[in-house]
Amino acid sequence: MSTQDELKHKVALAALDYFDDYDMVVGIGTGSTVNCLIDVLPQVKNRIEACVSSSEETTKRLKEKGFVVKELNQTGPLSLYIDGADECDTHNRLIKGGGGALTREKIIAAASDKFICIVDESKMVNILGCFPLPVEVIPMAQSHVGRALAKLGGQPELRQGFTTDNGNIIIDVHNLKIIDPLKLEGEINNIAGVVCNGIFAHQKSYATLVASSKGIKTQKI
Repeated sequence: MSTQDELKHKVALAALDYFDDYDMVVGIGTGSTVNCLIDVLPQVKNRIEACVSSSEETTKRLKEKGFVVKELNQTGPLSLYIDGADECDTHNRLIKGGGGALTREKIIAAASDKFICIVDESKMVNILGCFPLPVEVIPMAQSHVGRALAKLGGQPELRQGFTTDNGNIIIDVHNLKIIDPLKLEGEINNIAGVVCNGIFAHQKSYATLVASSKGIKTQKI
């Protein structure tokens, strides 16, 4: 039986197959599985011209490996974006933001030709919502957004002692059963004061690589 860390390493290695061209400008996400990817990324370094990072932590790790990190405004559209997820359903719709980088992650996903999600089998679900949904919020709107999220059926909780790279707060919404991810993503984003929420239904992955003890499964829809 493979440990979760071993599965993350295996799926990170599998993602290297998507670096299939030269002079690529690629987006790199945030989180423990992406950290495994960064560890093996030097194996395809000759194919990567530059990276666009979704967080300050990822930028630091990439630079330590010798990669050039550019701002998205410098690069234009990206050929590839690779990131993990906190949950993924059978339609490649995701919950992301456990690490707090959801807004930058969603922007980079939107700017990329192809978004590849890498997860281990523990992240696969039939219905999104067991993992608390992160919502990035402008600080002055905390109470207003919290009340609106409660009306949608969730239990909002401020992520204590955390500030995003954008200078905002995160409200984690517990006990949401997300039957219609597309609809709920839009409803939450329309609450005044919300910067972004962690449902990736409009920006779902092109393919999700899922690591299990049986190997790597590629889920496309």
